[in-house]
Amino acid sequence: MKLEMLIGGVAAIIQALSYVVGFTLLATLMNPGSTEGWTQVQKLEFILERQFIFAFWNIVIYVVFGAALVVLAVVLHRLLQPTSSLAVSVGTAFGLIWAGLVIASGMVANVGLAWVSEAYASGAEAAAQTWTVVAIVQDGIGGGVEVVGGIWVLCISAAALRVRTILPKPINLLGLVVGVCGVVTIVPVLSDMGAMFGLLQIVWFFGVGVVLLRAKDTQQVVAANV
Repeated sequence: MKLEMLIGGVAAIIQALSYVVGFTLLATLMNPGSTEGWTQVQKLEFILERQFIFAFWNIVIYVVFGAALVVLAVVLHRLLQPTSSLAVSVGTAFGLIWAGLVIASGMVANVGLAWVSEAYASGAEAAAQTWTVVAIVQDGIGGGVEVVGGIWVLCISAAALRVRTILPKPINLLGLVVGVCGVVTIVPVLSDMGAMFGLLQIVWFFGVGVVLLRAKDTQQVVAANV
């Protein structure tokens, strides 16, 4: 059990760091400033000038994050499994589905970016239109709506809060808030809550990671809740 908690803790920290790297790049090297008045071609050119950075960002925030998510979802499931909670089983299913969607989203974005980069030389307008389609597909798969991830965090946090044997109460309460922020992004007018979902998840993942890494066994985790 100690090894599983160690692996799960490392996975959670990797996910938190993936978000940190992602937000940092978005605010710096990937930030075009005001794009008012830009054409689709100009927006594509900005991306192609930083193609390596955008490809790296997709790998970190989607592929690396998604792979670590699989590990954490399974570890939390095994830790909470003795509770026989329906929320745990349902939540784990959504967690694994989310991981698949996230990884697929990153792969679609990178494959599309490589294709558009080659097509740009033959026709900038056509390449820009293709990139728009790729972006729509990528957002639909896992880049724009966070409802699946929100359900996972919500279910796991609710189950852990009820049994109080795995994670401290403050982390579980934060998880409930994170989950709600993710779920409401399914409403178009609340799609901006996706940013809040990501920012709060950084804290949640770090919290989960630290608890799992510091605990010598499940009994020590229980003590943290007293």
